[in-house]
Amino acid sequence: HTMATLHRGFSSLFLTAPTTNVTYHISNLLEKMTSADKDFRFMATNDLMLELQKDSIKLDEDSERKVVSMLLRLLEDKNGEVQNLAVKCLAPLVSKVKEPQVEIMVDTLCSNMLSDKEQLRDISSMGLKTVIAELPLSTTGVSLTIGVCKKITSQLIVAMGKQEDVSIQLEALDILSDMLGRLSGALVSFHGSLLSSLLPQLTSSRMAVRKRSILALGHLVPSCSPALFSQLTEHLMTELAKALPTSLSRTYIQCLATISRQGGHRVGEHLEKLIPMVVKLTSVEDDELREYCFQAFEAFIRRCPKEMSPHISTVTQLCLKFMTYDPNYNYDNAEEDDDSMDIEDGFGEESDDEYSDDDDMSWKVRRSSIKCLEALIHTRRDMLLSFYSSLCPGLLARFKEREENVRADVFSAFSTLLRQTRVGSSHVGLISEHGAAREEEPSVAMLKKQVPVIVKALHKQLKDKSVKSRQGCFSVLTELAHTVPGALEEHIPALIPGIVFSLTDKSTSSTMRIDALSFFHVLLLSHPPQAFQPHMQVLLPPVVACIEDSFYKITSEALLVTQQLVKVMRPLDQTTAGGFNPKPFIKEVFSSTLKRLKATDIDQEVKERAITCMGHMVCHLSDHLGAELKVVLSIFLERLKNEITRLTTVRTITLITASPLKIDLSSILPESLSVLGSFLRKNQRALKLGTLACLTALVTHQASSIKPAALEPVLSELPPLVDESDMHVSQLSITLLTCMAKACPSSLAKISSSVLPGILKLVHSPLLQGGALAAILDFLQALVLSKTSNLGYSQLLKSLMGPFHSTQCLADIHRQSYHSVARCVAALCSICPKETPGTVSSFIQEVKSHSSPESARVLALLCLGEVGRSGSLGGSKEVQAVILEAFSSSSEEIKTAASSALGSMAVGSLNDYLPFILKEISSQPKRQYLLLHSLKEVISACSASSLSAHLESIWALLFQNCQCPEEGTRNLVAECLGKLTLVNPDQLLPRLKQQLKGGDFLSTLQDQDINVRRVALVMFNSAAHNKPSLIRGLLPKVLPHLYQETQIRKDLIREVEMGPFKHTCMYTLLDSCLEGLDVLQFLDHVEDGLKDHYDIRMLTFLMLTRLASLCPAAVLQRIDQLVEPLKATCTAKVKSGLVKQEYEKHEELRRSAMRAVAALLAVPEVERSPSMSEFANMIRSNADMTSIYQSVQGGDGAGLGPAEGMDLS
Repeated sequence: HTMATLHRGFSSLFLTAPTTNVTYHISNLLEKMTSADKDFRFMATNDLMLELQKDSIKLDEDSERKVVSMLLRLLEDKNGEVQNLAVKCLAPLVSKVKEPQVEIMVDTLCSNMLSDKEQLRDISSMGLKTVIAELPLSTTGVSLTIGVCKKITSQLIVAMGKQEDVSIQLEALDILSDMLGRLSGALVSFHGSLLSSLLPQLTSSRMAVRKRSILALGHLVPSCSPALFSQLTEHLMTELAKALPTSLSRTYIQCLATISRQGGHRVGEHLEKLIPMVVKLTSVEDDELREYCFQAFEAFIRRCPKEMSPHISTVTQLCLKFMTYDPNYNYDNAEEDDDSMDIEDGFGEESDDEYSDDDDMSWKVRRSSIKCLEALIHTRRDMLLSFYSSLCPGLLARFKEREENVRADVFSAFSTLLRQTRVGSSHVGLISEHGAAREEEPSVAMLKKQVPVIVKALHKQLKDKSVKSRQGCFSVLTELAHTVPGALEEHIPALIPGIVFSLTDKSTSSTMRIDALSFFHVLLLSHPPQAFQPHMQVLLPPVVACIEDSFYKITSEALLVTQQLVKVMRPLDQTTAGGFNPKPFIKEVFSSTLKRLKATDIDQEVKERAITCMGHMVCHLSDHLGAELKVVLSIFLERLKNEITRLTTVRTITLITASPLKIDLSSILPESLSVLGSFLRKNQRALKLGTLACLTALVTHQASSIKPAALEPVLSELPPLVDESDMHVSQLSITLLTCMAKACPSSLAKISSSVLPGILKLVHSPLLQGGALAAILDFLQALVLSKTSNLGYSQLLKSLMGPFHSTQCLADIHRQSYHSVARCVAALCSICPKETPGTVSSFIQEVKSHSSPESARVLALLCLGEVGRSGSLGGSKEVQAVILEAFSSSSEEIKTAASSALGSMAVGSLNDYLPFILKEISSQPKRQYLLLHSLKEVISACSASSLSAHLESIWALLFQNCQCPEEGTRNLVAECLGKLTLVNPDQLLPRLKQQLKGGDFLSTLQDQDINVRRVALVMFNSAAHNKPSLIRGLLPKVLPHLYQETQIRKDLIREVEMGPFKHTCMYTLLDSCLEGLDVLQFLDHVEDGLKDHYDIRMLTFLMLTRLASLCPAAVLQRIDQLVEPLKATCTAKVKSGLVKQEYEKHEELRRSAMRAVAALLAVPEVERSPSMSEFANMIRSNADMTSIYQSVQGGDGAGLGPAEGMDLS
């Protein structure tokens, strides 16, 4: 041992030594490896391994030779540990020595494989697997890899032929599988000979040999040529057509299923012949054969959905027949008679085990047929409705299956059916919106009818001894609650005993309790409180016991449930709490939760949920808490100061503050306000948003307890938050100020020097719109009304309009800010009606005065319009005259502003302005375009009832102008007609339809005139986006015309192309009508789009990215055809001398293609496509492409690693 220590010190001298020293050091180690002492040999080999693992080590040729031969000698060492170390040294050697040495290694290992010493064979086969795993995949090392593989393969083929020694055959097959799995592409030249040596192994007398041969064939299939694939399939078909012994049929069918899973769509072309053969074999009385038949069907369904279409009903019938196949058991229809069941419950279960038949394999048949059905449900969303009539009853009847593993598969298949129903329905979210009368999907309606049957089949099993069964039941019920929220309401009494059983059963595992709690949580969220109130005394104790549990995940889940139960005890949104008295239950819930709230040494999730749960308790039940309330509030204050729990506490205080129970927070208010103020400085955005909402709630509900001085620290933090860089934070900050102006006006005395300039700057921002603008309008009104500061009506007006009069500001004013300022001015006018007439007349003077700058006149017109929108102008003749005069101005800006203003005024008082607009449209052809804009504004903004009196006159006028030669005017007329039709669709839509000479809207997709077709596509796209239900049923008729438009037609190429448009339609259909599409036919057109010009390629890449996530199986079928055009785009070189814009376009196209590639690489099993793995290698070995790939992946090259499904490491 001292030697060994010395020796360690010795070797460390060489860690940084130059080559000569390395050589010396290595020869030293080699010498020690020949020592008679096994410890020396072990140490030296270990040191060698450490040396070889260093990147820096370089060996000269002589050392290479010596090291390789020594390690190969040590494989035969008498000591097992030395042998194992020697094998480990081979891996780093592969990349450190030159090709001839690798070949020597491989030769020796291969010949050892045929040795009669078993230990040497085992260690050498380990060695070969190690070498194979290390062979380089990159283009640089590919010649070495091919050379080595050829050597190994030819020797393995010899070894496979060794019928007399099965263990050699098995090792050879094992190594071959490894090699084909990793390097199939490098072995292309061997595929033929491998196939011919593997096929005979399928008839070997040893089952293990057959199984491993099937695995090897599976690895061969993805990258072999179509001809070889056909040869393999033909061979299997020829054999299956003969009258074979059952064991052989089993092997061939198993092989068929494997190559179908691995080779994907290629089996498709042979299905016509294959299906009848497999169907016939299901009638052979052999359970394992039947199991393999159904596995083959499942593989066909998942891999070749299109080619399977004609055979689906045959396969479905077989599945339904065999999923009940249980010849040795009699289900004596016990469930017909519910009561008798309960008495025999305990007895029934025992007797099952007593007589169980170990040789009974029928459960495998049932399981495989159910898995096959699940594959069908998963891949054919388009058949969902028919599944409810064909498969649903059969699956429900199998809920009584006796084998728990099979029963778990029944549950899983049924859950898939529920999930597919949910994917299709527009319903998302657990809480069903009452009053939102959405049309119910037909599949959901069919499911609702089945709910009683489902509950009847499941509720007994919730008390089953088997944990797996109960978990299955809970997962089905959870999916059901998600798919049809509220549907379980009347069945809750039947489900409660099962929930309680899983929560209280002592033998139950923790995962089971977590599952039961999480189902209960979903149930509480998706059903009304009164459904649970009567059962409170049964439900609460087990949940409270779970809060006390020592396992944090159970505690955390139980706190979530308790939070919902508190809402059930006393719902705040109902005027009466339904007469339910929560008092008896409060004490136990409160004390358990308080215990968790006080604890500081617990998991963070439990801390957060304890805070939230207690928050709900205070919010719903504070009047029952008495003196405890102050204790809880002071804990909240502590948690507010703690960085880990502060965000949760901020949200909880917001909740409590707004409680209708008007909770007194004065004990913690002053300190909370200063802590909250400090949060506004923090960088964490979620905390800022939460804090602003919390402060707004406090100022609104607790104003009487807040002293103005307490708000100063908060006010001083607001100016930096009002900024266009974050509109949402700005909006919440301004809303907080509005609440202050209403509740504590005196706090805003110094506002003009602090936050107001920022708000006025925001009004002029081009980004201001929607919520933030509405918040500013509210704030300005509240500010004028609060009369605190010296900021009255006229000062504010001046600050808003000032910039439009000064010449130096004008360059910075954006179009959008004219409209924002006009809205602000109108808001101020509406709150100070006494000031309005004076302001209006000054606007009129402004518009008339030609000395005013154009910007001021445009603003004045827009302000008149916004003031008029509230109806406060009346039918002033003066205003009409001003507008008409502006229409003839030489400035486009003024004309547009006048047309917008006229529309707005008409919205405010229809009877005064609409007849005027209509009269002008008829009599002033020159101004038609401007006047139609005004009319469009009126139709868009007015209610149907107010327009109905004028409907006929507008309709007639619009149709007179349909034939206008100006395309812009025609489009405007069309928009007006469309919006007008919505005022009374029942009456007007048929009239609109009469104007189409062909009768039907979609028939215009075939019109002779390209312009009509183009507009028809726009309409179709809009329908697909907004009302997909209108076109789903028509897709079979429409799609051929849509696809036809995607072809490039030489006669239509002109500057304004209609190309991108059809592809936009195709993209929209993916989002809204997936189940109506034949995805493979759709992919044909995607393939063409990939070779089209820029805009269309961009869209097609988007479609492909979308398709990869929506229907991966179909994309896998076509992957080889899709890779080529993607590769062409990604590798395209930029022509020199392109302008910057062209260059950027080219780069964006490459990025877009790479996004599609990244999406394809994320598809499971994509690595089986040789062209895709080759392309992936290409990306990896090219720095430019790798950097594009990483940038679209989000920076760290995620996805070039195995996690994304394709191993590019």
